[in-house]
Amino acid sequence: MSVFRTERGIDRLVNFSDATVAIAITLLILPLVDAGSDVGRLTLGQFMDEHFWEVIAFVVSFVVIARFWLVHHRVFDWLAAYTVPLLWLNFLWLATIVFIPFTANVLSSSEGQQPAVYALYIGNMLIATVTMQAMGMYIQRKPGVALEEALPAMDATRGWSTSLLMALALVLAVTVPSVGMWWLFVLFLSEPVHRLLRAVFARTPSGTDA
Repeated sequence: MSVFRTERGIDRLVNFSDATVAIAITLLILPLVDAGSDVGRLTLGQFMDEHFWEVIAFVVSFVVIARFWLVHHRVFDWLAAYTVPLLWLNFLWLATIVFIPFTANVLSSSEGQQPAVYALYIGNMLIATVTMQAMGMYIQRKPGVALEEALPAMDATRGWSTSLLMALALVLAVTVPSVGMWWLFVLFLSEPVHRLLRAVFARTPSGTDA
């Protein structure tokens, strides 16, 4: 597969991705904008109580998209070149990002404790996480795609730790819906899980993923 090295091509790829993420993260606020007309007839406390799930869905989804963008920014900062497969992986990742506002709206409208809704919401995030992991590994393993000076900084175990915890959050949210989206807090365990995976890979001769 051909490797493309034009600086303009990489800039267009990154700028297009950034713009798409910016639009998606902005769309998250629209349900609260529509609900803003209720402020005149409700106190702030009443508004927060009546629109609790919309607020929570916005805050959580905003943080999630911001985190996804930070990882994307870090991974694409490694690029020296790109290929067609990498472009399509990036399009798949962007599709999951633009889908988040929809899943967040479904979540806020359901008002909790619906396994199918949690499966849709967290499942989409899991696909985004795994796709980003695939892009990172592709960039590292495809000759000529990664900057030589970036190779030592690449660490696939960090991405796998997040993917595993996101999958765990999905399973827990579906099986124990009373906790629901709060299972996403297991992602705070990513650092200790990352250290554990690094220790395991360090003991394995083939554990050289970056």
